[in-house]
Amino acid sequence: MGAYTLPLLAVAIWAVNTVVSKLAAGAIGAAEIAFYRWLLAGVLLTPFLLGPVLRNRAAVRPQLGRIAALGLLGMVIYQSLAYYAAYSTTATHMGIVGSLTPLMVLGLSIGLLGQRPTAGALVGAVVSIAGVLLVVSSGRPASLLDHGVNCGDLLMLLAMLSYAVYGILLKRWHMPQVPRMQLLYLQVVVAVVALLPLFLLSPRTGLTAANLPLVAFAGVMPSIVAVVAWMGAVARLGPGRSAMFFNLIPLLTAVAAWFMAGERLEPYHAVGGGLTVAGVLLAELWTRPLGQRRAAAG
Repeated sequence: MGAYTLPLLAVAIWAVNTVVSKLAAGAIGAAEIAFYRWLLAGVLLTPFLLGPVLRNRAAVRPQLGRIAALGLLGMVIYQSLAYYAAYSTTATHMGIVGSLTPLMVLGLSIGLLGQRPTAGALVGAVVSIAGVLLVVSSGRPASLLDHGVNCGDLLMLLAMLSYAVYGILLKRWHMPQVPRMQLLYLQVVVAVVALLPLFLLSPRTGLTAANLPLVAFAGVMPSIVAVVAWMGAVARLGPGRSAMFFNLIPLLTAVAAWFMAGERLEPYHAVGGGLTVAGVLLAELWTRPLGQRRAAAG
């Protein structure tokens, strides 16, 4: 039972962080919290990881280009877009849209890496997209023809696409010579450096008693604690069993949004969120490649 607390802790933290991103939209600028978040994480990690990284620099140096790309995709683009999305959509919507990420990873693997499509991937994509359309249209899909997709929901879709590409590259660019915590630390450094110009050029609210707890949570819990918990989960349970816990994020986000931000839960949230998660589960569990039965019969 203890092993399952690790992925559950990680996804719970990430769900709460979605609500924190929404709360931050009225308390601090998106560029500010994105920069301060990774700056705080970097300050906390430096005493433990700067020395090991420097001692491992011979292995790190050839990977710097890849590490920079990962940091930009997974920490700069993804998280910045999510902070900007929070200005014009709800945390509940963000959580449900975010649950498309495993399906995006699967689609990119088929399109870019030549992975064979499965029946579950195709059926799951249709079901999940139907669920997301129901949510982003507030239960009225026909209204999308007149008004289009909400800007915040669209930004969140782009954020999750960036994170899906990050996941693909992280798997493809396997770097065993750079330990996972060192890789995390180097990506944090990339994020701080890349976000500094945007931070300096954007209007700033400054740290206040109202937004400091939000920055502190973002810099510690999802940036360090959740990542460490997730690494432990993958080590003990394997990536496949751990990934199943991602499907809890829409539900946990909706509950946290109701409790922390007072967001109303509508019937279309339940139906749309259920369809989205069901589609992801179909893609994860129905893994027979298309045409396999026909080939076996021949």
